[in-house]
Amino acid sequence: MITKDDAARLKQELEKTQRELKEELKSLAGVPEMGSDVDAFDTETDEAEEFSNKIGVEQTFKERLEDVRRALEKIEKAVYGKCEKCSMEISSEVLNLVPESRYCKHCKM
Repeated sequence: MITKDDAARLKQELEKTQRELKEELKSLAGVPEMGSDVDAFDTETDEAEEFSNKIGVEQTFKERLEDVRRALEKIEKAVYGKCEKCSMEISSEVLNLVPESRYCKHCKM
């Protein structure tokens, strides 16, 4: 069972994570896109790989940011800590490790 103090502490953690993820996404926006003025095949290959990596990292950050937003919304609605699949309590052990967790240990498997 999550106490009010635990929820308040985890809310602060989630808000901090939210800020950090937004900053990371902002910094990724500064990474150059693939160019069309490439002279060498090796350079073009490097740019393509960097672009591909950027998209993967950016998507991961966006997904985690959405999970954090949902968790903060659940705290506001006083339904934080309930598994989205089975509606059982998510253990404090899981929430302390991953505050934005949507599922209990059993349902994650």
